Amino acid sequence: LRAARFRRSPRDAARGSPGPRLSPPTGSGAPTRRPPLVITVAIVDDHHAIRLGLRAALLSEVGLEPVGSAANAGETEVLLYRTRPDVVVLDYHLPGMDGLTLCRRIKSDVPAPAVVLYSAFADPSMTVPAIVAGADAIVHKGGHTRELFDAIRETARGDKALPPVSEPLLEAAGQALDPEDLPLLGMLVNRTPPVEIAATMRIERAELDRRIAGMLSRLKVRVPASSGPS
Repeated sequence: LRAARFRRSPRDAARGSPGPRLSPPTGSGAPTRRPPLVITVAIVDDHHAIRLGLRAALLSEVGLEPVGSAANAGETEVLLYRTRPDVVVLDYHLPGMDGLTLCRRIKSDVPAPAVVLYSAFADPSMTVPAIVAGADAIVHKGGHTRELFDAIRETARGDKALPPVSEPLLEAAGQALDPEDLPLLGMLVNRTPPVEIAATMRIERAELDRRIAGMLSRLKVRVPASSGPS
């Protein structure tokens, strides 16, 4: 369904194409992909003011280009099909479908954009669920805009911008899951590609996706519903 996602800004058209995105590194010493001349960014947030603010901030930063915004999962699907962004800045708390579930859906595409979870409730407890969902970074909405810009650039070149996974976090996640899902959790935390996970566990990709969806439902971080930005 997804064609080549790389797009250049018109002002860079004469510079030549930097080539397609490469797969994220799967082991130590693997080369990172070369970032595009302009990193295209899609914004997903249910608050209009946040979307406008992020667009203005991205427009002010050289090398970053906002290509559109969405307020929910349905709008996001249309936006990503139309714009093929390099990075998606994704709110955690969305109407109808939470950010983790939507993140997993976005990352199931091939090739998938990088996803930066952007939330006022970002803290270490969100790390393991974010990894299971396939997120590439977590950024707190209360932080400096520079933190978001740095995360966008890191993830666009194939790096991760996630907090370290501590033993207490892993233990808490393990207690929330069924015992048969613990090996799967370990492989996800170690960034094992889904194809290798399915082969190792001798299951079809559809079954793997179903099990990961079940894990996410148990690992979701509950955040207070409010009318303010989240």
